[in-house]
Amino acid sequence: MKLGNAFLAILSLGVIFTSCKKNDDPQGSEETVVIANGGTLTGTYKSGQRVVVTKGTVTLNGYTYFEEGSTLTIEPGTVIKSSVENKGALIIERGAKIMADGTAAAPIVFTSGRAAGQRNPGDWGGIIILGRATTNLTNPTIEGGVGRQYGGTIDTDNSGVLRYVRIEYAGIAAQPGSEINGLTLGGVGSGTVIDHIQVSYGNDDAFEFFGGTVNAKHLIAFATADDDFDFDNGYRGKIQFAVALRDPAFVDGGDAGNGIECDNNANGTDATPRTRPNISNMTILGPNGAANTAANHNFANRFRRATAFILNNSVMIGHPDGGLSLESNGTYSSLIDGTSQFNNNVVFALAAPYKLGSDVTVAGATAAAIEAKAAASGSVKLASATEAGINGAFTLNAPNFLPSAGSILLAGAAFTGDQNDTFFEKISYKGAFGATNWTSGWASFTPQTNTY
Repeated sequence: MKLGNAFLAILSLGVIFTSCKKNDDPQGSEETVVIANGGTLTGTYKSGQRVVVTKGTVTLNGYTYFEEGSTLTIEPGTVIKSSVENKGALIIERGAKIMADGTAAAPIVFTSGRAAGQRNPGDWGGIIILGRATTNLTNPTIEGGVGRQYGGTIDTDNSGVLRYVRIEYAGIAAQPGSEINGLTLGGVGSGTVIDHIQVSYGNDDAFEFFGGTVNAKHLIAFATADDDFDFDNGYRGKIQFAVALRDPAFVDGGDAGNGIECDNNANGTDATPRTRPNISNMTILGPNGAANTAANHNFANRFRRATAFILNNSVMIGHPDGGLSLESNGTYSSLIDGTSQFNNNVVFALAAPYKLGSDVTVAGATAAAIEAKAAASGSVKLASATEAGINGAFTLNAPNFLPSAGSILLAGAAFTGDQNDTFFEKISYKGAFGATNWTSGWASFTPQTNTY
């Protein structure tokens, strides 16, 4: 056997190779660890270690940490399957980087270690990325029982790249109210790239942003138990092109599942920086009254605890309890005074589309006042989900999110003020899709049957 072929054969057995080379770190060397097909990603990787996961199938075993000064690189097409007995979670700490740069033809997949047909939500933890951007807490510790802090003073901090990545059957609770989500971003800075990410059948939130300034595009929350998108602790990043589709039969048994849940912080104080996600072109789809819909599906949007927000050019249809719920005096007032925006949206809910929390005591505050503000800002209330004109919006395992010819969604988007920014693509349509289906080729709406 030739030497080159022998080397490849050894790699295929998952053998780990390390090498050292000079660089600029204080130790004067960098250790490269190669984890090949059949290998295991586990333990704690230290400063100066560069871990390269080559294309193949690799096991994630237990809580796996990358400390400050370390880097994890994952090649396109790699499948990382978590141990179910020793549930895995990948934690990228402050000052570490993940370079998971997949492609549409070769996405990177994180999934359960169970065989096709046997996977369950909560089979493993999820991915946690921690950065050094600002939050409105002092030295916060990320939830989920991982025991690591996040946040700092560097809003342009760079934690690496996550692109064309699927995260399936994640989400575990370390203790009540302290869970690992599909993708958790704590104090992550705007230098980080988050693009084309799908979280499927997560047992808690699909995406949760704790403070920070990271921006994201092309996000899919599919069949989430709790919230599809959750924002807390001073998050102020920008998001464009995101879709959430819920499984009517699947929802958190102990908490209500929303399209968006957003708080300034857990105590609802006025701490700064104030949580204010800047979102455009989101499609938020509820169960729409399907047979056997579980009871805990809730609002399309639940803004509460003194938060502010910008949510424009979006469509939210089919949620049982409401389209937009404003809770707390600060949250209500921020919409009325213009600090928050709800512009050019399309709304349908099985209950009243606009809701006012019982904790709002501002004089004159009513659900009708919220609706009037939304209507004056270009938002439209529909009488049914079909009026939105989306092809196959609620077809669970084969959705078609594209607007049909003549759809109300095909025109009317606007980008002014805070959204007159180079991050936002200035398109005319509302919702996450125009004529192009950006989920094609890399996303999967049948994760239970995928063979890895």
